[in-house]
Amino acid sequence: MPATSPAIEDYLKTVYAHTEWQPDPITPKVLADKLGVAPSSVTEMVKKMAAQGLVAHVPYGPLRLTDAGRERALAVVRRHRLIETWLVAEMGYEWHEVHDEAEVLEHSLSDRLLEAIDLRLGRPTRDPHGDAIPSAAGEVATEPFLLLSDAEPGHAGRVIRISDRDPEVLRALADGGIVPGIEIEVTDAPGGRIGLRAAGEVAELEPEVAAAIWVTA
Repeated sequence: MPATSPAIEDYLKTVYAHTEWQPDPITPKVLADKLGVAPSSVTEMVKKMAAQGLVAHVPYGPLRLTDAGRERALAVVRRHRLIETWLVAEMGYEWHEVHDEAEVLEHSLSDRLLEAIDLRLGRPTRDPHGDAIPSAAGEVATEPFLLLSDAEPGHAGRVIRISDRDPEVLRALADGGIVPGIEIEVTDAPGGRIGLRAAGEVAELEPEVAAAIWVTA
């Protein structure tokens, strides 16, 4: 696989992750916002990526990964999520602390060390937040899902994934025992909140918190 720069890897990973849990393709403006860079920087980088056959793009239109771009994106995503899993499982990190560390390490670990980490962890398929870890062959496990904020009272299922965007939300949910893998039932709650019964306890979540949780459909 041809080498790419850390910057291009970050772009590819962000484009991939944007459509992993929702269907709308990413626009250059949204990409710039997610990466915290100027739109002009995105324009230049997209030109480079398109020249390398990694993205398909028309002016002012959304970005889509080519087959080559998706392959490279999955390789970076695999590194990031394996590193997060390793930091939690063996290095004493909490799940709200690992994202920034993985952002740095994903560009520097050798393939040999990554393979050793994967083997030591028992070939995990999901990271601490519930995101799928692509296999070395680029395969990704999926299952039907919906946002907790879209679930109706009475819906029962399992928490699949919790967004790692807000560490404070991760800390609060972990304190309440709401983590990937737990069985839940949606209940009625006042004031626009989302009621959630899990492990015999009932919690009332604000809409923005419920919008960071994915459950089985």
